Amino acid sequence: MKTIDIALAGILLCIGVPSMAATASRSHFGDLPDGRGVDAVTLSNGQGMSARVIAYGAILQSLSAPDRGGHSGDVVLGFDDLKGYLGKSPYIGASVGRYANRIANGQFTLDGKVYSLAKNNGPNSLHGGTAGFDKRLWEIVEVKNGPAASVTLAYTSADGEEGYPGTLKVRVTYALTESNELTVTYQATTDKPTIVNLTNHSYFNLGGATAGHDVMEQELTIPADTITPVNATLIPDGRFLPVAGTPFDFRASTQIGSRIRDGRDQQLVYGQGYDHNFVVTRAPTPDLHRLARLTDRRTGRTMDVLSNQPGVQFYSGNFLDGTLVGKGGKVYRQGDGLCLEPQIFPDTPNQPALGSARLNPGQNYENRIVYRFSTDH
Repeated sequence: MKTIDIALAGILLCIGVPSMAATASRSHFGDLPDGRGVDAVTLSNGQGMSARVIAYGAILQSLSAPDRGGHSGDVVLGFDDLKGYLGKSPYIGASVGRYANRIANGQFTLDGKVYSLAKNNGPNSLHGGTAGFDKRLWEIVEVKNGPAASVTLAYTSADGEEGYPGTLKVRVTYALTESNELTVTYQATTDKPTIVNLTNHSYFNLGGATAGHDVMEQELTIPADTITPVNATLIPDGRFLPVAGTPFDFRASTQIGSRIRDGRDQQLVYGQGYDHNFVVTRAPTPDLHRLARLTDRRTGRTMDVLSNQPGVQFYSGNFLDGTLVGKGGKVYRQGDGLCLEPQIFPDTPNQPALGSARLNPGQNYENRIVYRFSTDH
């Protein structure tokens, strides 16, 4: 038997065996109005999974994953060309910052100085302002093949950009493994004290981005005992509200649409659905922990979301209003996709009880995110 095994190994070596290493390929995606080109990098593995990242906004433009039958389908909302992302795009697939989520009244105080930000979400600042990281052209600095294929993009935010102090140097690496994990790692350093909160704003629909089903029948688990409830402008009111007995209890797998229209809960009225921070830990952790699990029974797909961040903003796509035409000519309407955004808590710079968003010179900010895909067969 040993002789046969050795002979077989020799034959396989001669004829070649398909590599299981993931691969990365670069292509042109479009041009900005000022003529600058926007490239895309596609990461692919041998398990039927792929991810395409574009340099504009460091956006996750597509993410294909196999269903229980082995058929791959795109599971993130988006646009087929660059023009869609340059229009009225609600951060679809984008890397958002300097501060993801909301800052009350568009201002914060750091070391006794008040910093004023753009008020681009009612009275508040949202996702870094009117020209946040989602609207910047990032530089593709590294493209690598497997065993984990990856692309690293970089952007330098000048001191004072969008009102934030400090020159912030940011990098994000998207990496795809043969075990069907897409990791997204944000890192940042600064030359003076500032605040940072970076995350990815992909809209997921495990049934498929163009399948015609919304996410209301998909099931969600979030291992959070509390949320940070909000006021009418979606700013945390300073409390940690237990989820037990409320529509926000996702500690057991629950259909997203089963309680989303419960008008007796003022939080759902404020958010027009779910648009809330779920508290999994009280501060970033050294290691990864699970923030959420999303399952689609139609296709058998499951996605686990892990991070080192303390909270996850669960947004049920409430403000998709039928004015956007996405992939395949599909009109995006309320609930067609959902966001699960690992991050520190909203308005933390103004509410010390919620933690700290401060980054000092010599420190390294890092948000490590893993999207782990599997099927139920």
